Amino acid sequence: MEKIVIIPTYNEKENIAAIINKVFSLGQGYHVLVIDDGSPDGTAAIVRELMFIYPDQLFLEERKGKLGLGTAYIYGFKWSLDKGYQYIFEMDADFSHNPEDLERLYNACKKEGGDVSIGSRYVPGGKTENWPLDRQLYSKGGAFYTKLITWMPVNDPTAGFVCYKRIVLETINFDMIHFVGYAFQIEMKFAAWKLGFQIKEVAITFVDRKIGVSKMSKGIIKEGVLGVLSIQWKSLFSNYKKKVKNS
Repeated sequence: MEKIVIIPTYNEKENIAAIINKVFSLGQGYHVLVIDDGSPDGTAAIVRELMFIYPDQLFLEERKGKLGLGTAYIYGFKWSLDKGYQYIFEMDADFSHNPEDLERLYNACKKEGGDVSIGSRYVPGGKTENWPLDRQLYSKGGAFYTKLITWMPVNDPTAGFVCYKRIVLETINFDMIHFVGYAFQIEMKFAAWKLGFQIKEVAITFVDRKIGVSKMSKGIIKEGVLGVLSIQWKSLFSNYKKKVKNS
């Protein structure tokens, strides 16, 4: 059990079977953990049916209600650490992240010295497809703003296509990660960087979802703007390292 892909879902019945099947079709030994926040459209039921096809490879954790992206990932991180996985991935359910890029992220950590690898839109070779102009402006502006405030050397800090080595997630104190939306991705990368881990960016093409409804909202963007200031301020007085309990 080396590699697991965490996919958080809320109303993704149109996409979930296809994305799961695609990951397993790669034949690279990935396991998949779906964390569903009580989707009323029956997303979890589709995953349960697929678990008969992919026993001991596909897992489902169901939560009651929409609790936020950040809490879903932290739940998944803890679950994956408990199960002994060495490389833990984040990926969206809607094919905005191409599963065929998983191995490139894996190799960036396994073979190229990265502790965290990011599927990046904003390094040479990276790009977006089918995005309206306002979405491009929000995203690029947010990336520039984040680098300006935090000094973090990451070109795509809000990216949600990520591979973490086990040691990174074992070291980060999840109690210090306070954001659940747009700023969650920034805070996780910032924590890893502050703790001295090596971050690698891998160029990807991010394709806007073709099926389903985007989860982006004004509230999420506001969290990002204010959250970056909060993250930098908080780092002046505390760190993200998990405290070692005395035996």
